[in-house]
Amino acid sequence: MKFSLLVAILAEEMEDKAVDIAKESGAGAVTIFNARGITADTKKTFFGLTYEGAQSVLGLVLERRLSLHVLKNLTKELDLENDERGIAFTIPLEHLGGIDTREVAQFSEHLKDEI
Repeated sequence: MKFSLLVAILAEEMEDKAVDIAKESGAGAVTIFNARGITADTKKTFFGLTYEGAQSVLGLVLERRLSLHVLKNLTKELDLENDERGIAFTIPLEHLGGIDTREVAQFSEHLKDEI
């Protein structure tokens, strides 16, 4: 079984919906990092303070075909083609240690349902 890392960098307010979409698409565990981004645009200021929007980074280790399925659903449901507040992509994983065997079983079941 081959695996990918799906990474979604989203505005913080999109986090809960993204997790729900990923779970409904067959993902199991999701690791969430809090982040802040620096863009090329001028920052908004309020009373002399610069506002930098909070972001969430979601990391999901998934079976390769499942990662594409989850990526497509995130892109569609969060309208990432048009919404500049998020981006999602996958990275192939060559070596992997420590994945929960229950996750692998869940991936296998999901793939059986797809076929």
